[in-house]
Amino acid sequence: MLNLTYTYRLKLNQQQSQTYEAWLEISRRVWNFALAQRKDWYNSRSCRIDACSIKSEYIIPADAPRPTFASQCKALTQARKTNPDLSAAHSQMLQQVLRRLEKAFIGMWESGRGFPRFKKLFRMRSLLFPQLGVNPIEGSRVKLPGVGWVKMQLSRPIPDAFVAKQAQVVKKASGWYVMLTLQADVNVPRSAPHGQAVGIDLGLKSFLATSTGEQIARPLFFVDLQRQLRLLQQRASHKKLGSNNWRKAQQKVSRLYEHIHNTRLDFHFKLAHYLCDQGGMIFAEDLNFKVWAKGMFSKHTFSPGFGKFLSILEWVCWKRGVYFALVNPDSTSQTCPNCNHYTGKKELSQRVHHCSECGFETDRDVAAAMVVMQRGLAAVGHTVKMLGEGLSNSSLLTQESPVL
Repeated sequence: MLNLTYTYRLKLNQQQSQTYEAWLEISRRVWNFALAQRKDWYNSRSCRIDACSIKSEYIIPADAPRPTFASQCKALTQARKTNPDLSAAHSQMLQQVLRRLEKAFIGMWESGRGFPRFKKLFRMRSLLFPQLGVNPIEGSRVKLPGVGWVKMQLSRPIPDAFVAKQAQVVKKASGWYVMLTLQADVNVPRSAPHGQAVGIDLGLKSFLATSTGEQIARPLFFVDLQRQLRLLQQRASHKKLGSNNWRKAQQKVSRLYEHIHNTRLDFHFKLAHYLCDQGGMIFAEDLNFKVWAKGMFSKHTFSPGFGKFLSILEWVCWKRGVYFALVNPDSTSQTCPNCNHYTGKKELSQRVHHCSECGFETDRDVAAAMVVMQRGLAAVGHTVKMLGEGLSNSSLLTQESPVL
């Protein structure tokens, strides 16, 4: 089973927009109410058994079960019978809000994420409809629950043999969008290692360096617009909270953030396709970007979006039939790609790799990319043939036939 997600811009009229804005507010209240139930239950179990707090204490029966997705869905069904606002909203859409809350708690328990937080006004921005009717798409129109047929900007055609299974309506600063989940009953096998191998090394000086000696400059998506963003945020802070002028100022800030996101995403996709044109295998380091972000270069680490780029690169490689794999990142910049000699730790200011054993010299990031390519080839069963000292970077490494 193959699933694809296509995003299109919606052209809602005033009535349709008001309906979905009301549903967003109802979803926010459902999220906050369900989160308050869970939080109160946990707080009531955090006190000592033989003592209570001097200020206040949660009074919840000891035999009260822990709120779960199933129990809160049952309570939501009963509340819809008496609450007209809840009954007006789509039932499955409200259940998905509770499911997202359940996933947030699972992420907190298993992945070490933070405790789910309450959502302020206008902080709920998406509505998920897990089921659509029969033939929900006709040309450039889509039939959505609650509002009927809506025009959308069909930026690319929907592939044949794909059926729209669910839709997620998202409100952004630039308007309304729909994310259609398309499904087809096909199985696409993963591409086998083939063709020319390319190793990449992500860095702060250049966005990435390849094993062929090419270095891609690092665009300053956030840093270039930081001054403009600070100015807009200062103007918004001087407005009266909740006024029309305050909302207009916040809208300008949101549009600038969306512009930064769009430019970064466009660069990632174009670069991923460019790398796929270079060969049939791409290898990258399996880095922990959370550790990167804890240092003094945190802003310069978050701005390029390295983690997002690797996920996009993996998707583009799968789509274009290019083999992609992550390798061990330990000591890639401290190993000579020519003789495999350990050169020792380098300072960030040292940008040239020089091996004292074989005399090989090249750019530090390019040398690390070569080591990444060698480790990737070894992992997939290829061998690397060294051509000796004093050769150019482009002709330094050659691949032999696979040994598998």
